[in-house]
Amino acid sequence: MKELNSASDPIGQNLIKLISNVCFSVFVFTVLIFTVIAITYQPPDPWESSRALTRVFTEFQNATFQNDNSVLKTGEDVAFSPAVSPSATSIAITDAVIEKSAENYTNLTLSSGCEDISAVNCSDPMVLIAIEKFNMKAFKSILFLEYQTPGNGSKPDECDVAWRFRNKKEKSWRKYRDFRRFRIGFGENCTYKVLSAKGWHSGINARRPRSRVSPSRNDENATLTLGSEINDTIPVLGSDAAFQRRKYLYYSRGGDYCKGMNQYLWSFLCSLGEAQYLNRTLVMDLSLCLPATYTSSKKDEEGKDFRFYFDLEHLKAVASFAEEGEFLADWKRWDKTHKKKIPVRKVASYKVTPMQLKKDKSTIIWRQFDAPEPENYWYRVCEGQAAKYVQRPWHSLWKSKRIMNIVSEISGKLDWDFDAVHVVRGEKAQNKEMWPHLDADTSPDALVAKLQGIVQPWRNLYIATNEPFYSYFDKLRSHYKVHLLDDYQELWANTSEWYNETRLLNGGRPVEFDGYMRVEVDTEVLYRAKTRVETFYNLTTDCKDGVNTC
Repeated sequence: MKELNSASDPIGQNLIKLISNVCFSVFVFTVLIFTVIAITYQPPDPWESSRALTRVFTEFQNATFQNDNSVLKTGEDVAFSPAVSPSATSIAITDAVIEKSAENYTNLTLSSGCEDISAVNCSDPMVLIAIEKFNMKAFKSILFLEYQTPGNGSKPDECDVAWRFRNKKEKSWRKYRDFRRFRIGFGENCTYKVLSAKGWHSGINARRPRSRVSPSRNDENATLTLGSEINDTIPVLGSDAAFQRRKYLYYSRGGDYCKGMNQYLWSFLCSLGEAQYLNRTLVMDLSLCLPATYTSSKKDEEGKDFRFYFDLEHLKAVASFAEEGEFLADWKRWDKTHKKKIPVRKVASYKVTPMQLKKDKSTIIWRQFDAPEPENYWYRVCEGQAAKYVQRPWHSLWKSKRIMNIVSEISGKLDWDFDAVHVVRGEKAQNKEMWPHLDADTSPDALVAKLQGIVQPWRNLYIATNEPFYSYFDKLRSHYKVHLLDDYQELWANTSEWYNETRLLNGGRPVEFDGYMRVEVDTEVLYRAKTRVETFYNLTTDCKDGVNTC
């Protein structure tokens, strides 16, 4: 018996030791895991909201810039609170505001019969109130901001009135202008009411007089301040002292030049984001190179003014920048007139991160992009770890007000009551390997069949497309009132305001209404539609960026 007990004791002791060792090993392993987690854990990215916004605009993460270029999103297309312009403090006119105004004039209604009145007094405040009430019912997608006092129309019972407005779907502070002609009659108790209204820009007597400025290259103010609607003059740095007080970030021209416009935006906003991160003024080249995909010559075209496409007035309000030519002239003048040169730090590689430059005291940080492609792309600065610190300021970039005026003209001619379809064809429809069904799914017969289940018959249907043949959509005309961008060529013809103003910006030389401008207009008209049908997700099962990318 003693021998049995003595034999079992070592077994028990060994078992206890084994269990102890296993438990200790588990404990050590658990501690090790928690240690690794503690070391490698990163808290939620504080810039995640900006990254989400970036995805909204770009819809790609690897900067290949092969995404759909038939729609262009900019800052005014996303719902957030942009910086407010000093001139944009108007409060929207609502039904309550109109009723309150009407109460102030209730005692001014005609007390006697109105049958003998031969002409309407257009300056009567109650005429304007009647027009405001009519517009509120007729244009529910519009925010009305301010009205002018009505004036006489061409007949005794007609009044012309102008107002400023903004579409409810636009997230900017910008105002647009319309003026229409109304036929005025009388309702109960001889109160005024609108009997009918004519179309967009019909009230010619309420139209503001057009500025007539000679397109002289020598008169810079005349060239750049045409009209009171747009103030996109180039900012001037001023005195030597003002030049020296600022800190600058200067990007020399890199491999992005003459690449696709998506890449231009991606890179430009990287440079602007770095400038804001470093609290510096960005030196900006306002001369763009438009790639061949957007030009009628099918060749890259240099010397395109930034203001043809984007809103410099808004950019001035929300960002600090200096025009490159002005900056270089001031820099050269300083070095000629001062013994002490401006401190400059030249940065030869994008691998020098914004974080490393944060505490640099040099007046000018000059990023140079002399390496071969793709090492000389601006956007490389914002890759890697820098993406956590540099926020691309998409809200700073809006489309040109001149382009947006064309958008408002088209939407206004359709009385803001239309549907739209975005039809992507072109190179994608021809590439059967990447988009095997797109060509068939966007054929005329397929479009008719698909849209009949989405858009009501005989609605105004605007087609935003890169299909070059105007007659391609003729079958839809048997079912809808079809509108294409080329139906509105008078808006950029040689008698239009757009033509005159862009010619002045271009030193008196005519400006082509190019493919990129067409994309901008198509995009914004598409966004203003009541029903919007997209090629991908609605018309075809193909993925937007090709096979296996959904």
